[in-house]
Amino acid sequence: MPDPVSMDLTGTLLVAMPGMGDARFDRSVIFICAHEADGAMGLIVNKPAADITLHGLMEQLDITADQDRADMQVHVGGPVETSRGFVLHGPDYTSRLKTLKVGEAFGMTATVDVLEDIASGRGPEDRLIMLGYAGWGPGQLEGEIAANGWLTVEAVPALVFGGDDDGKWAAALAALGIDPLGLSGMAGRA
Repeated sequence: MPDPVSMDLTGTLLVAMPGMGDARFDRSVIFICAHEADGAMGLIVNKPAADITLHGLMEQLDITADQDRADMQVHVGGPVETSRGFVLHGPDYTSRLKTLKVGEAFGMTATVDVLEDIASGRGPEDRLIMLGYAGWGPGQLEGEIAANGWLTVEAVPALVFGGDDDGKWAAALAALGIDPLGLSGMAGRA
């Protein structure tokens, strides 16, 4: 298994391999917000929430937004703390409370002021609004990668924030030069 201290996947994308065995992550593309020796945290960027809209979320938080912004899609960020909100965004926004900068091209804000700023038109230009996150304990993600559960690819804004959620998995594989039809869920060892 790779040395967890030497592998830092912060700011990269995980791309689920076929047959990984966990339906919650089938064809997922996950942006890794933090990866350290004590674990990792990421947000799924290609799974829209079936029946949750930004309008409904803002209504619950008593935030008023114009209809254009209120119609935005909310995504499932992962299976952990599914009532907790996160906004993955470009570098043009910094919360007055707290924003985690992830490399030069991304930030992640989990405070309600980002939703207030989005509602008033002062929020980030590129953004994905999510409920929940994906989390791994120490060495867990490294083990899943070693077991061929995930591929890694550079995170670029066009892929992360692109509008086609259904096409992000294939686009992430294409960035690696891989045709999804040629992938197998069976791992091999030489």
